[in-house]
Formats: sequence, structure tokens, C-alpha cells
Amino acid sequence: MNPPLTVVILAAGKGTRMKSGLPKVLHTLAGKPLIGHVLATADFLHPDKVCVVYGHGGETLPKAIDRDDLAWALQEPQLGTGHAVQQAVPHIDPDGICLILYGDVPLTRPETLQEMVMIAREGAIALLTVRLDDPSGYGRIVRNAHGQVERIVEHKDANAEEQAIREVNTGILCLPAGKLVRWLGRLGNDNAQGEYYLTDVIAMAATEGERVLPCHPSADWEVLGINSRAQLASLERRHQRNQAEVLMAAGVTLIDPERIDVRGELNCAQDVRIDINCIFEGRVVIGENSVVGANCVIKDAEIGPGVEIKPFCHIDGAKIGAEAVIGPFARLRPGTELAEEAHIGNFVELKNAQVGFNSKINHLSYVGDATVGRKVNIGAGTITCNYDGANKHHTVIEDEAFIGSDTQLVAPVTVGRGATLGAGTTLTKDAPPDQLTLSRAKQLTVPGWQRPAKKQK
Repeated sequence: MNPPLTVVILAAGKGTRMKSGLPKVLHTLAGKPLIGHVLATADFLHPDKVCVVYGHGGETLPKAIDRDDLAWALQEPQLGTGHAVQQAVPHIDPDGICLILYGDVPLTRPETLQEMVMIAREGAIALLTVRLDDPSGYGRIVRNAHGQVERIVEHKDANAEEQAIREVNTGILCLPAGKLVRWLGRLGNDNAQGEYYLTDVIAMAATEGERVLPCHPSADWEVLGINSRAQLASLERRHQRNQAEVLMAAGVTLIDPERIDVRGELNCAQDVRIDINCIFEGRVVIGENSVVGANCVIKDAEIGPGVEIKPFCHIDGAKIGAEAVIGPFARLRPGTELAEEAHIGNFVELKNAQVGFNSKINHLSYVGDATVGRKVNIGAGTITCNYDGANKHHTVIEDEAFIGSDTQLVAPVTVGRGATLGAGTTLTKDAPPDQLTLSRAKQLTVPGWQRPAKKQK
């Protein structure tokens, strides 16, 4: 049986360079707070407990995350990384192992951490390091003559020889918890920062003859932290490129992989084609051979196979059947369900509307709180008047009905199967099946009428 795993996430920093009143770890990457990415990675490891060390911003962070399964430890004041982990000690099982993560390092792969956990379960200390062309600001990994890790020296405490070292500490560490707790109790703050460094436990471990085994990420971006908005923007693009590469490997065509934003979960079948500047939020599923035009925003949607979504469409909480055609400039709001081969055209808005097979709403219309049958044609300028100022009401348009342009359907109302509504009709009563219904003022021409002229000043 594996020893229990405690994950400690350090998230107490202010992030001064962010120039923000918001705790740094609550700034978003791909639509999710930085710490949200770290928590998702931790969850992948199935830990027995996760403890978040917070400080700057007070209760803002615990309230924002709002997870009952997390332990919280307040670090006040903030006296360094070692001091931060000390606050989590009451939540660490000394008979298990402990993994230290950082709330502002969002892109570490779970596979990288799994390797570290395995090393710690064997009784050694796993230290995540990386070699950088420019190691400025990072703690350097100092090895002895045998190549074994001897200690970590922080940049401000390093001499010229040590500053030349390119292998640096990422801060991510996994080790037997009982040893960690013992070494934390021996930390001092005799250094340039006057802080309690977590990195000092490595020197203690080496002195006691413990095995310190460096691990390495697959890419530098796995261990990059965020301290400024420029770094946040840079890592955002790296993350989006990673997601684009996964999509393309799965058979998706991206017209420009640098111009796509996935802010949630995007699942595409083969031969989906996505044009530039599209944003996907929440959970989106797209069926094979579907096409998404440029500049679309799609959120929490299920899109069937062979669908064509033309440019500049907004789709939120909708389900779209196979071979449907949407847009351009269409808006599908929550509760919209389109059957196969439905056509929704330019400047059409749907909300909580079910549209049947091969029905068409092609121009300048609003259909809300409605059920539309099969092979219905709704003309330009049609509106379902679903709200009376207090309550919503439903409109039913049955199969093969034809709705003339500039029609208002005042709900609750039903248009019968095969009925035709004349252009300009305001329908306040049910329209019978297979008949023409219209309401229209009599056309008049006023002889001798003249348009008013401007008065001369």
C-alpha cells in the first residue's frame, strides 16, 4: 500500500509586479485561475490531502476557490518558502510523502510529478531542476565532485562561480514527510533576504546522506512561474500552442495555430476545420467534418457532424444537429437545440428554442421560448414576443408552417401545421392549420397630402 500523499501548494505571495489588488494566483490563464490549473494537476495525482498556503488578499483566495476538500493554512507575515511550508505542517501526514507545488506555476505536467512521487515513495528526495541559458534570479543547483546534489544557493546569496551554474531549482520538491517536518524545524534565516528558505532542506538532506535525485521536465514551460502580466501573456500563448498541437495531432485543421483560444475543454472529431480568432469556453464538442468560421465564440456547446458555422457567430449552451448551417452573425443562447439540417442565418438570435429538421430562420429574427417544428420557414424580422414584463410564455410553430416577414407572435400562441402567416401579422390568437392568417391595416392613399417643409429662418 502506498504511503499517503499530501500536496502543499504555496499561494501566499502578493505578486507586486502584477500591479493588482487581486492575489496573483487568481489571475487567469486560459479562462481559469492560475491556482486552478495547479489544483487540477494535483487532483490528477489522487492525493490524500491538498493544503493551500495563502496570505496576501486574506480570505479572498479561499472564497474564490470554494472547495470543501481543501485544507487552508494562513501565512502571515510572509517570511519565505520554508516559513510557508511550516504553516502547512499540521495538515501533513508525517508517515506519508509531501509534494510541494506553487500556485503561480500553472503548466507542470502530471506525468512529471508522477515520476517525483514514485521517487519519494522509495524513500529518496525528488527535486525538479532545469537548465536555463539565462538562470538569473533562480536558485542554483550545487553538486559535489561526484555529481550529487549538495545544496541550493539562492541567486542573491551566490558568488560569481555559483552564479555561472545553469542548472536551477524550480522549487518543486517531493520527499518523505517525516523528514521534511524535521528539517523545517531547523530552518534559519541567516541570508541576504532574511527569510526561511525551503531550499535549505536540501543541504540538510545531503549532510545526512539522503539521496537527492534531480528530475527534469520535458520542456522549460512546465516550470515557468508568473510574476508579471507580460509573463502571464507569454505563458498564455504557450498554453494555447500546446492545445493547438494536441488538436492538430488528433486530425483537426487549424488555419493558424497561433490564433485560437481554448478556455476550457474542446473535443473535436477528425476533419474539423477551425478558422482564425475563435474562442472556445467551457466544454465544447464538435463532430467530424464540421467547419467553424473566423471570429466565433463558442461556449458549452455540442455541435454535430457536418455543421457549418459561418464567421462571427456567438454560441452559448446550444446543441446543434448534423448538417446544420449557422450564421454569419448568428447568436444561439442557452437552451437552443437545432435538429439536423436547420438553417439559422445572419443576425438571428435564438434562446431556449427547439428548431426542427430542415427549418429555416435566415434573416434578422428573434425566436425565444419556442418550439419550431420540421420544415418551417420563418421570414425576416420575425419576433416571438415571449415576455409580458413579468413572465415568459411559450410559442409553438408546428411542422411546415410559413411565417411571413415582419411578424410578431405574441405568446402564448400556436401556429398550426402547414399554416401561413401573412407578412406584417401580429398574431395574438392561435393560427389554424393549413390556412392563411393575417392581421393588416387597410392600405390607404391620401390625395393631395404634402410632406411638411422646413420653415425658413
